[in-house]
Amino acid sequence: METKKIIRVLIAKIGLDGHDVGAKVLIYWLRDQGMEVIYTGLRQSVEQVVEVALQEAVDVIGVSILSGSHVEIARKLMTKIRERKLDDVLVLFGGTIPKDDIALLKNEGVQGVFPSHSKLEDISTFIKNNVKLAGA
Repeated sequence: METKKIIRVLIAKIGLDGHDVGAKVLIYWLRDQGMEVIYTGLRQSVEQVVEVALQEAVDVIGVSILSGSHVEIARKLMTKIRERKLDDVLVLFGGTIPKDDIALLKNEGVQGVFPSHSKLEDISTFIKNNVKLAGA
């Protein structure tokens, strides 16, 4: 009998952004889709998020950001992810992200970008289609 590995997702709020309603909606949605979701809480540093990702052996890091500092945070996060050899982790950014910045984020290594008002179904489908499961 083959057992299906559950996708482990870390949802992070990096920086001074104090609004997490959208992140919480996404967390409940992903859990309803059968994923295990860990939430960092508000005002985390890049280092804290990467440390949690390592400790929890997550398949996905999703960053929810509304502060406008998404490009700078993406640069720092992707650098730290490469340093810690988390290359198989799928990285997503969502929130207040102008369309002109999507290419910038992807150039930094972010695989999925979901601006405000993206459909929850699109996010969960993207994760399922693109995640690399460790040990699967």
